[in-house]
Amino acid sequence: MFSRPVPSRRPCLTAVLRMAGLRPTRQRVALAEILFGGAHRHVSAEELLAEANSAKVNVSLATIYNTLHQFRAAGLLREVAVDASRSYFDTDTSDHHHFYLEDEQRVIDIPASAIVIQNLPEPPTGMMVTHVDVVVRVRKGQ
Repeated sequence: MFSRPVPSRRPCLTAVLRMAGLRPTRQRVALAEILFGGAHRHVSAEELLAEANSAKVNVSLATIYNTLHQFRAAGLLREVAVDASRSYFDTDTSDHHHFYLEDEQRVIDIPASAIVIQNLPEPPTGMMVTHVDVVVRVRKGQ
């Protein structure tokens, strides 16, 4: 687990939030420190809440969800929906795909070059394809 993020990153994250069009509130900056304080990763809202609680950041689950969706809308995160009721948020916004490890309820990356997508249908008139997300669900064999 992550410990409390290094305070020296705060000015940089404040600038990143402002550049993304978000007001750098105390809670947004604290959550950004937790999310972006290390290597790229995938996190659920519940996991981020647990990390925030461990770091003594006082936020509700509703605030976590709102912040994650604001960060996604601003382009700071990608949302990986593994089913209708569960999403993970990816700090790596580059083009790539994912394995969802059902037994572990965990997401890991698949390089974009590992999957070839072809023969997509034409989008409806006036629309264009902006992105294709692939989530490959796996579980341990018998």
